[in-house]
Amino acid sequence: MKKKFNQYTFYSWKLHFKAMCRQLIVPFTVFQAIRTLIFPTVLDILILATFIATIIAFHNEWI
Repeated sequence: MKKKFNQYTFYSWKLHFKAMCRQLIVPFTVFQAIRTLIFPTVLDILILATFIATIIAFHNEWI
């Protein structure tokens, strides 16, 4: 028996995931910035740049 797919439940799940990411990205960025200041490696700088780009994208509502 096939389960019917409801597109609106997927949209609701996507909105909840987006809201959760908006709340968690700033603490992760602060932690990553402190870590980058203490142990500056190429990977840390790339992760920090990705977090900052994500914050900018959320702020400008590109995502």
